[in-house]
Amino acid sequence: MTDAWKVGKEEKKGILKTQEYCILVGVITKDEQEVQVMEYLDELDFLATTAGAITKKIFTQKMPHPNVKTFVGSGKLEEIREYIERNEDITLAIFDEDLTGKQNSFLEEYLKVKIVDRSTLILDIFAERAQTAQAKTQVELAQMQYLLPRLRGLWTHLERQRGGIGMRGPGEQEIETDRRIIRDKIALLKKRLEKIDQQAQTQRKNRGELIRVSLVGYTNVGKSTLMNVLSKSDVFAENKLFATLDTTVRKVVWDTMPFCFRIL
Repeated sequence: MTDAWKVGKEEKKGILKTQEYCILVGVITKDEQEVQVMEYLDELDFLATTAGAITKKIFTQKMPHPNVKTFVGSGKLEEIREYIERNEDITLAIFDEDLTGKQNSFLEEYLKVKIVDRSTLILDIFAERAQTAQAKTQVELAQMQYLLPRLRGLWTHLERQRGGIGMRGPGEQEIETDRRIIRDKIALLKKRLEKIDQQAQTQRKNRGELIRVSLVGYTNVGKSTLMNVLSKSDVFAENKLFATLDTTVRKVVWDTMPFCFRIL
């Protein structure tokens, strides 16, 4: 089996994972400086790389505020579409601000590629990196809560866990059914998190009265690397944003003083 069928060191069965190419889109508003926006877009490029996409071009436009329907102006949007049509390997457009359901739907129809905003991209990275049951549940809950207010205007087709005969009210539209499914899922995830938190509290009590030290910092500043040095462990560390998502705990002995060292 060729390396093309592998993700990292694990085999990916069934679907061949192909390289994705993207463009980035940002707006420089009247309240922002161009240098600041370019820093945001550089970080967005890093996020895209972390998610597995290669950026081919960055588009920016100076506007008082993003257009409520098209995000950028009509001329800039046409420029973006023409560039995508000339570069058929582009399958993704990433926007540097959160999009409404209406914007997302229009842009997807107009540009004929997947549309992703910054928050969706970060949540996608979280979903890929989460390892523990707690982290996976937190990420799924965040995704559902982010999707719920954006259903109107989005073309969605959720897999039905319930519904059908006897489950719809008189005249209820599909979007209302989708909303109910998401709300039910959110409630279920919250209950699951409560149970996980209770189990975690029990585990912490069982560790005794060790001194606890927390290492807190923004993503990719070297927290995992520092923990590896101090605890002589092999916590996963990589030069990517949100490479380590789960809270990591290690026991460290400094001179003769043992303490519990964790990354948040």
